[in-house]
Amino acid sequence: MPHLPSVVVERRVEWTDTDAAGHYHHSTVIRWVEAAEAVLLRRLGLSHLFGSTPRVHFEADYRARLWFGEAVRTELRVTKVGASSLHYAFTVRGEPGPPGPDGTTGPDGTTGSDGAVAATGRMVIAHSAARATGTTPWPAEVREVLTKAGRQAPELIENNRGGAPCA
Repeated sequence: MPHLPSVVVERRVEWTDTDAAGHYHHSTVIRWVEAAEAVLLRRLGLSHLFGSTPRVHFEADYRARLWFGEAVRTELRVTKVGASSLHYAFTVRGEPGPPGPDGTTGPDGTTGSDGAVAATGRMVIAHSAARATGTTPWPAEVREVLTKAGRQAPELIENNRGGAPCA
């Protein structure tokens, strides 16, 4: 049974991640997902793949708001290793906390970002070796790592947890 890799990466919603309504902008999710991918590939010793793995598909469903200063956990999971493709699934979660500035709550009556799932989706990348005009199969040693590495240690925010946002 293969042990496909996964990782959880924690970040904060930065001011530049928000829109005029004060919650995260939808485009921020792809950056969090790609940051998790970078952590995963580095942990697997596959950082040499950067620059040879274009995205060929990205989709996301947005489920809850996340606010400036809030800790966000992105879980990225490899779900399939194709001949020259890699399929990821992701889940973005907020932290438990008070309602957003406008007092909004989620459908279950809790705050919209009360540790709830904020976004889910998937991303597919293709392997395209340097100067190739199309996709190229994964090298055997890369395929081996991608199918057997299993869950990686999370990358969490260690300091300033629960601190008050800047005024």
